[in-house]
Amino acid sequence: MKEARLYKKLNDKNVECLLCSHRCHIKNGHKGLCGVRENSDGTLRTLVYGSLIAEAIDPIEKKPFFHYLPGSSSYSVSTVGCNFRCLHCQNFNISQMPKSKEGNRIVGTPTTPEEIVEKVSASGCASIAYTYTEPTIFFEYAYDTARLAHKRGIKNLFVTNGFMTKECIAEMTGVIDAANVDIKAFTEDFYKKVCGARLAPVLKSIEYLRAAGIWVEVTTLIIPGYNDSEEELREIARWIASTDNSMPWHVSAFYPTYKLLDSSPTPPATLIRAREIGLEEGLRYVYTGNIPGMDGESTYCYSCKAQLIERFGFKIVKNRISEGRCPECKSPVDGLFT
Repeated sequence: MKEARLYKKLNDKNVECLLCSHRCHIKNGHKGLCGVRENSDGTLRTLVYGSLIAEAIDPIEKKPFFHYLPGSSSYSVSTVGCNFRCLHCQNFNISQMPKSKEGNRIVGTPTTPEEIVEKVSASGCASIAYTYTEPTIFFEYAYDTARLAHKRGIKNLFVTNGFMTKECIAEMTGVIDAANVDIKAFTEDFYKKVCGARLAPVLKSIEYLRAAGIWVEVTTLIIPGYNDSEEELREIARWIASTDNSMPWHVSAFYPTYKLLDSSPTPPATLIRAREIGLEEGLRYVYTGNIPGMDGESTYCYSCKAQLIERFGFKIVKNRISEGRCPECKSPVDGLFT
């Protein structure tokens, strides 16, 4: 087991983990809420370093990133574990594994950061996405991999619930290039009951990430009966716009899964209205997701409304952006396109 980063030794061999906003106080011999960080005689250790549970080559649009190297491939990696307990988690079999009734299952294929980077380099992928579960909880593994990747000219992406601390984001600066952050809802009640977490630290994280120069895109999975009211969607859009209206907002369709089976799939009309609300509130880019073929999948110039990138699902049909600008009115398009 590798010693963890970002923790503080307390008295009586207790420690405080400073990695995520739970800031767990962990007694000797116990684990944090994520289930993958353990206090061993006053030293906090990560249990998942070098244990790869999932890897795949994905379109970067699947993460989703629409304004960061669109059309490229990203090498996705993950360990087990998560600091949330979302009732609608799509990857609950690995995210909740260390906290399952079977208990204490830290599994994965032994893989060093060097081996990951070699695989990525051989694949021709432009980036590594730390995803599938919450990358914050395997930060040491991601950090060491990301530093090696940068030496090869490979970008690093976090797909995250945004519950990391300011201290963690300071460590990420200059190592992680872009983040897609979930704003799962805009009420503390939802975060507490559905995710076992809090909203406020997520919003602060987005502010810190932007201040650190990390490109940010935001995703909201719209769940009928939980977070789909026009009022709540408008509050999310208004907050994003007030923070930085160039941050793309992805509004995605929900499908019943895991423990959240009492809600129906998101109607296309709800996504269409959410996109309208985002644009009404001044966001430059709002995208609909999880229902291929909708007009909201494509990128449009915020200035002249010309179509810049035509998409179908995760596939780019046409990309008209030239040198980071709209070919019609020459307005700059926010993001990284080459």
